[in-house]
Amino acid sequence: MNRPTKSKAIERLRRVLDAIPELEQQRRGSPEFMKWRRDTEVAIAHTFTESTESAHYIEEFKTIKFSAVAIFSGMPESYFQEAYVRGLEKAASILESMIDEIEEYWEEEEQPTATSNTPQVNESIDTKKVFIVHGHDHGTRDAVARFLQVIELEPIILQEQPNQGLTIIEKFEKYAQVGFAVVLFTPDDIGSAKDSADAPRHRARQNVIFELGYLIRHLGRDRVAVLYKGNEGDIEIPSDYAGVIYTQMDSSDGWKFELIREMKGAGLDIDANKAM
Repeated sequence: MNRPTKSKAIERLRRVLDAIPELEQQRRGSPEFMKWRRDTEVAIAHTFTESTESAHYIEEFKTIKFSAVAIFSGMPESYFQEAYVRGLEKAASILESMIDEIEEYWEEEEQPTATSNTPQVNESIDTKKVFIVHGHDHGTRDAVARFLQVIELEPIILQEQPNQGLTIIEKFEKYAQVGFAVVLFTPDDIGSAKDSADAPRHRARQNVIFELGYLIRHLGRDRVAVLYKGNEGDIEIPSDYAGVIYTQMDSSDGWKFELIREMKGAGLDIDANKAM
């Protein structure tokens, strides 16, 4: 488990610390307290990630007593509540001490410096490669691949890459280290919601939807473009991917210039004149 950044560690502990005043107003043993107690142990474990270090801090927190140490007949309820509040006060002190320790002794994380308006590109990816996600329409896939080659980019089509003993997902992860991805929504399947009165609509293959979600998370929304075939409304478009650009593959080839614009906006070095 990787150690979090200094700011993330402080934010994580501050969140459970700030919940204490509200807990003090509640009765001991409430569901909110039980959840907070577990959340705090998890927060500590994920902040101090070295096994011995984590065990030490968690054990320190677990030694806090939130109930009366000695119990005798006729003990008033207020006695139990006071013990509960004292436990929360001690927990606050320990959490504050942990935050102070992080602020004092942890190294500051490096801040990126902006040197220009050009989008920054991760050096581990190849910005000359463009991953193509496709369904059964190989003609559309090949047309996009040929266009990418014309503008001197390298199309990556998964099934054309060597397997090298990898599983499908391992192979996908290996070859997805690219500067951009083009996802093709072609009308390969037909479906509708269960018990829906609406007529079934064309939709992309399920693997295409899955890979779209993966690439958005892996590359970022600004490095993924979706090209769809057919008129708007003819093919089902997922509603969950807000911010993703959907471009119709029109017969006038306007999609090519839309795609160039998106790729240039993502920082890829492209000579648009080659598309003429």
